[in-house]
Amino acid sequence: MASHRRPKQPSRTRVTVLTTAAAAAVALSSQAANAAPSEKPSKDEVKTKVDKLYEEAEQATEKYNGAKEKQEKLQKEVSTIQDNVARGQEELNELRDGLGTMASAQYRSGGIDPSLQLFLSADPDNYLDKASTLDQLSGQQVEALKKIQVKQRDLAQQRSEASEKLKDLSATRTELGKKKKEVQGKLSSAQKLLNTLTAQEKAALQDEEQRSNRASERQVLTGGKTTPASGRAGAAFAAAQGKIGTPYVYGATGPSSFDCSGLTSWAYAQAGVSIPRTSQAQTGAGTRISSMSQLQVGDLVFFFNDLHHVGLYAGNGQVLHAPRTGTNVRYESMSTIGGPFMFGVRV
Repeated sequence: MASHRRPKQPSRTRVTVLTTAAAAAVALSSQAANAAPSEKPSKDEVKTKVDKLYEEAEQATEKYNGAKEKQEKLQKEVSTIQDNVARGQEELNELRDGLGTMASAQYRSGGIDPSLQLFLSADPDNYLDKASTLDQLSGQQVEALKKIQVKQRDLAQQRSEASEKLKDLSATRTELGKKKKEVQGKLSSAQKLLNTLTAQEKAALQDEEQRSNRASERQVLTGGKTTPASGRAGAAFAAAQGKIGTPYVYGATGPSSFDCSGLTSWAYAQAGVSIPRTSQAQTGAGTRISSMSQLQVGDLVFFFNDLHHVGLYAGNGQVLHAPRTGTNVRYESMSTIGGPFMFGVRV
């Protein structure tokens, strides 16, 4: 017969634990519901952070440019040395063939000189300094052996130099990759911040920038007296003016895009003047001008303590430059660059 027992009732302790847990869950849910959402940064705060990231990206860009320039220089040097080694090896082979021809002639005329045979069967460097051996050779043979010795030493030195430069080239390529990754990381972070803005906020920022650009252009065209550009500086400035509106791209040297030092080096190249690739190196391209009042149109002007930004002086306190990612080549007041004016250079 079936048993009809009453179900076991939960203990008082268990009821208390369950009740406490339920109360805690309700409290946490209530706190989560009532918690204030994290505050979204304002348009101006985003702009400040983005500008800082762009500045850091430009710093990394100039280091990237330096590593790239070094890589290209090393690659040319390595190629030149390797070509020289190849030609030297051909010359060495010809010298050895010539010495072999002498030996053959001696053999046909009555037997090869033992000392010459010794030279042909081993490295001449091991024997060339032995006067007793040299005494047994003809003047022509000694001269041929000396040439072989010199050529072998030259080739050994060139091979060693090529090996060192190849190591340097490998390290430079690694550095280049790191700098490129750093630039891309800064730009990616800046873009993520910009993506937090609404369409209206983005439009407002763009409008502010356009108004600033127009004001700078008016200042250049209608401002006070400034020493006009002339000669090669004038030609370089005119070339840069022709690129107003061209986009900034890190590592670019024109003609369809530029970074800051890419624009200045390209502009002077159009005037027939070769200046270094990076902003820091361009500081040595001419005579330094410490006072802003002494600047002339076309002078190079440098900004920030580490000199990572450069442009062309446009007159009336304005600069013509490639500012940063997301902008185009334009005029801008030197007071709004974001970093202090350090000095100018007259190329």
